[in-house]
Amino acid sequence: MSRLTGWWSRRGSAAKVELYTRWSFHFFMLIEIAAIGLGPFSGSRSNPFVTPLGLALTLLVCAHAALNAVLCSRALDWALDRRERPVGLAIAMSLVTASGSLAVLALRATGVLDEPAITAAVVSGMCTFAMGGLVLCERRPRRMLYVVPGAALAVGGAVVALGLPLGEGLGHAIAITTGGGGMAAACGFSCWLMKIVWELERSRDLKARLAVAEERLRFGRDLHDVLGRNLSVIALKSELAVQLARRERPEAVDQMIEVQRIARESQHEVRDVVRGYREADLRVELEGARGVLGAAGIDCAVESPAFPLPDEVQAALGWVVRETTTNVLRHGDARHCAITVRTKEGAVLLTVENDGVAGGAAAALPGAGSGLAGLRERLAAVDGDLEAGPGADGTFRVTARIPLPRTDDRLPPPRTEVTE
Repeated sequence: MSRLTGWWSRRGSAAKVELYTRWSFHFFMLIEIAAIGLGPFSGSRSNPFVTPLGLALTLLVCAHAALNAVLCSRALDWALDRRERPVGLAIAMSLVTASGSLAVLALRATGVLDEPAITAAVVSGMCTFAMGGLVLCERRPRRMLYVVPGAALAVGGAVVALGLPLGEGLGHAIAITTGGGGMAAACGFSCWLMKIVWELERSRDLKARLAVAEERLRFGRDLHDVLGRNLSVIALKSELAVQLARRERPEAVDQMIEVQRIARESQHEVRDVVRGYREADLRVELEGARGVLGAAGIDCAVESPAFPLPDEVQAALGWVVRETTTNVLRHGDARHCAITVRTKEGAVLLTVENDGVAGGAAAALPGAGSGLAGLRERLAAVDGDLEAGPGADGTFRVTARIPLPRTDDRLPPPRTEVTE
């Protein structure tokens, strides 16, 4: 079942909205063919059999629907800045709609087509469905609104000019105004919604990149503050030692001893900075995960113990929270996430569960990434283990287990705090 639904579940929210929008426009093609294309093909009351004229009208509607589907697809790509504006297709669509409508009206005026219902269905239907593709080629809503009344007036005027009754012209104009207006509004809103969702997706990715860049800047500032002053002192004292050595002064040895001392102190300071950067505090990581996931629109519930855990256990579990939170943001399409820390049978269990099965499952596959493999290595250092895989209720679950020291086995039952 996962292979059958993977083509959908592996997509992000924006890609799902785009796919739904595109297939909706393609479905309009089938609706156009079924609603107005099969009428002429099935014949009329006087002649229930298929006629060459009915077949020609059906083929006209089918060609019009196919061209409209291609125009909608290219217009959506243009709206997402993936290709040039389909001006040629829009002109072709307008010409096919106008020429086809005039031909049908001319057949009606000369008496060749004696069914007013078929004439109204073909002309009004083609104009109505054409509105959907043409409005997608405009960015300004005001220009989109001009398309519908312009088509209604043109068709109504053509009906009157061909000598048909005024009532038929008014009926065509009303049908195109109502149907075409609804189609134009639906297509324009769908395209606008799709663009907004993609903009939100890009904003989310940009926010993640900015967070990584900010962390790199912070780490760079820390290293600059630690090494900048010490390296300047080392450079000055080395230069002084060189000058003293050239003069065969014994103070050169003292200066080099001082340089050696400062270099060792710099090594310790750099190690402290890197250690602070690499170590992860469980409480801080839990609060950070809740804040980051909440900012990304993911509901996060955190349940954690109130008693302190050993430092090495907190560091290992903090890394699990950090890595799984990153996977939820980058690979999954989650809406809810639950992080639970509890003790069971002399061990502490950390469970991270989310409903973004697609990304989590992909991250858990062999060779799909090094995140979970790195977590297993960190947990192995404290005799812990890690399990990751889809849950029974359609979620993805990561469980880390670390045995507690014997002195911690006799701790009273933990009091938990639940935050939303």
